[in-house]
Amino acid sequence: MKLRRSRSPLVNPLIFVTLGAVVLRSLVPAPALMWVLAGLVLLTVGVLVADRLRPFRFHIGAAGLNLRVAGLNRLVPWAEVDAIILDQLAAGGSGRSPSLLLVPATGSTIDAPLTGRSPVDGRPALVLVDLNRVQQPADQVAAALARFGGSRFVDLRQPRHDEPAFEVALRGYEKRQVDDLVQRCEDALASGRTSQRHEVKAELDRARGTMELALRGYNCAQVDRYLDRMSAALASWHDEGIKPA
Repeated sequence: MKLRRSRSPLVNPLIFVTLGAVVLRSLVPAPALMWVLAGLVLLTVGVLVADRLRPFRFHIGAAGLNLRVAGLNRLVPWAEVDAIILDQLAAGGSGRSPSLLLVPATGSTIDAPLTGRSPVDGRPALVLVDLNRVQQPADQVAAALARFGGSRFVDLRQPRHDEPAFEVALRGYEKRQVDDLVQRCEDALASGRTSQRHEVKAELDRARGTMELALRGYNCAQVDRYLDRMSAALASWHDEGIKPA
């Protein structure tokens, strides 16, 4: 998938320059001061125009991310990406803007300044792009990242896990035990704390072989599949130098 940057027409800066020149000429009698102010206006407009004309490349594919953004101008293979996160970041204090952050993998050769922080676990991250500045909707970008990035991609705009809806079987896992375990897993995933995720994962793995059976309990196969996904999710985020228990 190829992202295209939104480019508003350059007519707005030109109108701004023209109006600014007219206003300055009528309000500022001193020629020297007028030229100074006019220079500042032109400089501001020049910065805006340069930003809109700056080269931009963002391709999402099976090989990785082919980028010309955020100080990068190369293909970043998926092996160099530990996580790519779609988050809602503050936008000028007046709203929330969907933005992409990249957390490099251990041994990655990405040398751009990591000025952001992962909202998942606080690790340094590279802020790639504000999706309000590209033509493609955020949902399309998320779908492409999920397809090619797999488990590396995390969409924080939506809850990470759906609430389970287990069927009731004549003989299945005891409901309260399952509900308590699922709740602890959800809390650990939402906490952003690596140590808590590791502790709950170990508890979940120990419980897998000792789940109580009861009449009219939760369907065992459905619960087992859900807990498999939970265990994988708890293990998917880790800090450098820390291994899951």
